[in-house]
Amino acid sequence: MSIDINNESGEEIDEQSILDIARFALARMRIHPLAELSVIVVDTSAMEQLHLQWMDLPGPTDVMSFPMDELRPPVKDDEEPPSGLLGDIVLCPEVAASQGQAAPTQHSMDEELQLLTVHGVLHLLGYDHEELAEKTEMFGLQKDIVDGWRAERGLEGPSPAPTIT
Repeated sequence: MSIDINNESGEEIDEQSILDIARFALARMRIHPLAELSVIVVDTSAMEQLHLQWMDLPGPTDVMSFPMDELRPPVKDDEEPPSGLLGDIVLCPEVAASQGQAAPTQHSMDEELQLLTVHGVLHLLGYDHEELAEKTEMFGLQKDIVDGWRAERGLEGPSPAPTIT
């Protein structure tokens, strides 16, 4: 998998954990090993601009996803996954930090960024959370992926609770 990360935020973040959890999520979702993903980390000002431009919503948000080739996970076990450009995930560490601190089970900015990376990957793969059934499916997958990644690394406890609304 080709995953590029570009930190334009000016914040110190754990880039390796973002790369690792993105790879883990893509492998778990059975995305072609030659798929390409870009992760861009921006400050609140840049995220606010993107949020307004693409969602017509004021203020910064935590994560945005911009799909390219609309890759989807294979439906059948014997189905070959398509390769191509997955798209871009844009993360905002400042928003992630405030969400992590405000969560019922407080967690670090890096833990929140890991969760948001998986959330962004799922959006790139066509998952959404507008309807209750969609939200249940997406957040269940998100939890399974983050918990699996944390368990594989011997990290204590379950994944942070989703703070994405």
